[in-house]
Amino acid sequence: MPKAIRIDAYGGPEVLKLVEVDVPKPEAGEVRIRQHAVGLNFIDIYYRTGLYKGSLPSGLGFEGAGVVDAVGPRVKHLKVGDRVAYGQSPLGAYAEVRNVPAAQVVRLPDGISFEEGAAIMLKGLTAQYLFRQTYRLQGNETILFHAAAGGVGLIACQWAKALGVKLIGTASTPEKAALAKANGAWAVIDYSKENVVERVIELTKGKKVPVVYDGVGKDTWETSLDCLQQRGLMVSFGNASGPVTGVNLGILAQKGSLFVTRPMVGHHVNTLEKMQAAADDLFALVLAKKIKVRIEQRFRLENIGEAHEALATRKTTGSTVLTLD
Repeated sequence: MPKAIRIDAYGGPEVLKLVEVDVPKPEAGEVRIRQHAVGLNFIDIYYRTGLYKGSLPSGLGFEGAGVVDAVGPRVKHLKVGDRVAYGQSPLGAYAEVRNVPAAQVVRLPDGISFEEGAAIMLKGLTAQYLFRQTYRLQGNETILFHAAAGGVGLIACQWAKALGVKLIGTASTPEKAALAKANGAWAVIDYSKENVVERVIELTKGKKVPVVYDGVGKDTWETSLDCLQQRGLMVSFGNASGPVTGVNLGILAQKGSLFVTRPMVGHHVNTLEKMQAAADDLFALVLAKKIKVRIEQRFRLENIGEAHEALATRKTTGSTVLTLD
């Protein structure tokens, strides 16, 4: 029988259990995928710890890549044998075999490997909606992007460069700063040694930035607001340091009539057409070699606890995948 990771309670990496599962034939609108690789993301930790709650027992993970081995009724765009990937699915990607709603699955181009597909879908779709939908960059902006050496961050650095955007990144170490710079960041601020707001003001010659993309959350909230121009947009898309709470809306007026949004990828790719369009945008840049998928960590499914520990302690750079071959 195929194996999968399940949790019966919220907690640390110790709650992650490798179990055998029975995977039935796909129902109407579903496909069954024999997976070759699975992507890991910080949001997986939120669901493991209970910051984001689902029903228990539960699987974990949202993105993967593999081959379709069964197709349910009313699925028109996929067939058995197709190489596929997905980046926004019901919980349960940490599995050798699983059923996925077909509307969330796209064909994987031949020039992109299973590992690359699993590593890039959720993070790449995140970069796509941030840059092309939430605040559509035109190519002449200077922007601030926190955690620029992370999985989403390295894709964002490359995407910004491809658009002609000057991305100022933040990172916690000289090594991570160098990695972000090597991937296309215009400038990188090492926040362990430098004052982020002062450096942004210096780099922009006092203009600050029109938009900040912040996946860190609590620790960078005030800093992000202080880096914005009047009527600038704060895009808070993650909680790596904990959620932003107790916000006084008056601060937005005091700091320049600012705008704030808290978007989610699922609201931007909630139909097959939207998913396909976002994926096409992403795949085109990968195939054109304007975005290189950086897989810096690989773990076996049975070593998922080690993988979560590495993610939680920010010991990772780029993308992390589970290998199932």
